[in-house]
Amino acid sequence: MKKVQLLTSGLVLAISMFTHPAIAKDYQIGASLLTQQHPFYIELANAMKKEAEKDHVKLNIAIANQDLNKQLSDVEDFITRKVDAVIISPVDSKGVQAAIIKAEKAGIPVITVDVAAEGVPVMAHVATDNYAGGVMAGKLMGQLLNGKGQVGIIDYPALQSVVARVDGFKAGLSATPDVKIVSVQTGMTRAEALTVAQNMLQAHPDLDGLFGFGDDAALAAVIAAKSAHNDKIKIIGFDGMPEARAAVDAEKTFAAVIRQYPNQMGTKAIDAAVDLLNGQPVEKLIPVAPGIYVKK
Repeated sequence: MKKVQLLTSGLVLAISMFTHPAIAKDYQIGASLLTQQHPFYIELANAMKKEAEKDHVKLNIAIANQDLNKQLSDVEDFITRKVDAVIISPVDSKGVQAAIIKAEKAGIPVITVDVAAEGVPVMAHVATDNYAGGVMAGKLMGQLLNGKGQVGIIDYPALQSVVARVDGFKAGLSATPDVKIVSVQTGMTRAEALTVAQNMLQAHPDLDGLFGFGDDAALAAVIAAKSAHNDKIKIIGFDGMPEARAAVDAEKTFAAVIRQYPNQMGTKAIDAAVDLLNGQPVEKLIPVAPGIYVKK
């Protein structure tokens, strides 16, 4: 009888270890996130914490505050602490190369989330299909302008995710060739984007449309349009956090926002890291489909 009990308990333990392998090793994951000043990244971080707790994983989150040097230092710290995996949302898609190479040389797998790394391979990338979202925005802009007009773009080319959005926007806009892009300028923060939008509207007072790479850029464009007394311009943003969705409903010029789902991205990033550590196959690209939010 004792023998049967031992066999039974051993089987239960084996099943438990198979279904919840993270418990057996107490994995530690280090996550370096671009910022916590944006609702998108707050939601992303919260989803990561929730999933890590569910998977019995210790999660250490470091916030880079859009400072590449701090991000590099944070990843160095993760390597020194010998974490089992690193998740990064890069401050700079190219600048993060050195940190990723060091981590992988130390035998630590790296997963990128939201923003891709450029010029260096990672084990997996979890992100919105930014190009597809950009195409959606471009096609919608062409429709809103009835196939003719002038548009501007507020850009942030240091991030590969934004490059994909802008490339997609241009591709989507090509369906209406009489809609011309007359200005592309960089505005990383909301304050910078406001200055950029004001400059665009001064240089092109008849600007018909404006695409902002993120919520902050689009919200800044709405303010600039009000200041310029331009209530006919059509503004489309990207991210779709609560503030932006509320502004789409309330502001005449804010036509739509391409919506991301950071909670899904955070969950998938943690799951991918745990699967990798458990020796399970993980797709190189783990996409999250974007949505679109228009006025109610």
